[in-house]
Amino acid sequence: MKYLHTMVRVSSIEDSLRFYCEGLGLVESRRTENEKGRYTLIFLNAPGQEDAQVELTFNWDPEEYSGGRNFGHLAYRVDDIYALCQHLSDMGYTINRPPRDGHMAFVKSPDGISVELIQDGHLEPAEPWASMPNTGTW
Repeated sequence: MKYLHTMVRVSSIEDSLRFYCEGLGLVESRRTENEKGRYTLIFLNAPGQEDAQVELTFNWDPEEYSGGRNFGHLAYRVDDIYALCQHLSDMGYTINRPPRDGHMAFVKSPDGISVELIQDGHLEPAEPWASMPNTGTW
């Protein structure tokens, strides 16, 4: 058995690529458009990790997606959780669970998918993160 990918439905390709690629740093590895099925599939992965992909599914016909918490979350190990959280915050994304401990944070995609960020190694607690409260759910 081999892990292939996790699929999440998205309501906007542009908004999702901004979050996952510009924000988190994932790269697009392939894209498929199916006119008959009226959908687009976009596969993303962390650089150099083609075996652990996220499949973004965009259905061309408008559909409302709710919830997200029933999915759980995606998780990524990061080199500098403070820098990434600042980058995402600067892009306008809310850090729902700030990295107060220098180890873990949560942010949501434009479609409400929770993404857990886990620091590779250990960073000492630092401001403004150490005293920042949670916002919303994750």
